[in-house]
Amino acid sequence: MLDLNRYVPAFITFIGNKLSNSATAFYQKNFGVNVTEWRIISQLAIEPGIPASRICQVIGFDKGPVSRNLAALQKRGLLTIRTAPDDGRTHSITLTARGRAIHDKVIVAALERERRLLSCLKKDEREVLIELLRRLHENLGAVTGQSTT
Repeated sequence: MLDLNRYVPAFITFIGNKLSNSATAFYQKNFGVNVTEWRIISQLAIEPGIPASRICQVIGFDKGPVSRNLAALQKRGLLTIRTAPDDGRTHSITLTARGRAIHDKVIVAALERERRLLSCLKKDEREVLIELLRRLHENLGAVTGQSTT
């Protein structure tokens, strides 16, 4: 029988689910975006002009949900999707000024939520946690058979 107090995949899943659900409720109420839309917006702020495949790779979602969210964000005027100039088979996705403004508001709240989550840890513990999570993320291929970068 699993000991859920020691089974790391369960801890990660439980924490992720609870963070995502509360983030969706908070971001939707205050900024009009759900957590998946926020993840896409934040990735586009980091890597302007990336294709949908890159977004899927980074956030770990299938093409379907990402495509639906991209269409919804485009319809609301938060991003533009254009055929990539160097490859007519792919699309370049960028935030509009309105999308950037949403990003700039949500990021303040997102960083505050992170600060509150980590407030139970000392600074050196936070650094260790971040490094351990980074290493686990890089090692996901040992379980999934897929690259995470």
